[in-house]
Amino acid sequence: MADDPTLGEVVRRFDERFADVRDDIAQLGRRLDEKVDQRIYDLRHEALASRVTTLETLREKDAEKLVATRRWLIGAVIVPLVGILLPVVILLWQGAGT
Repeated sequence: MADDPTLGEVVRRFDERFADVRDDIAQLGRRLDEKVDQRIYDLRHEALASRVTTLETLREKDAEKLVATRRWLIGAVIVPLVGILLPVVILLWQGAGT
């Protein structure tokens, strides 16, 4: 009987354990609040993948526009300019040689 705790000691120990459990539950609740729901994660991932796909498509279109601009520059400016200047240079070269 001497080793048995008193009723007050049992209540005090029970209150301590109850407070520990309450703190643990509160801590778990805070940790769960910080976690992202799987559905939200999936939606964000899909949105990000969609943005990346859109940006890749836009980049490919810009690259195609750049190639088209270079082709236009060569076809519309450089070729006619060479076509005009080449005969003049040839005539000047032949005239200087005679």
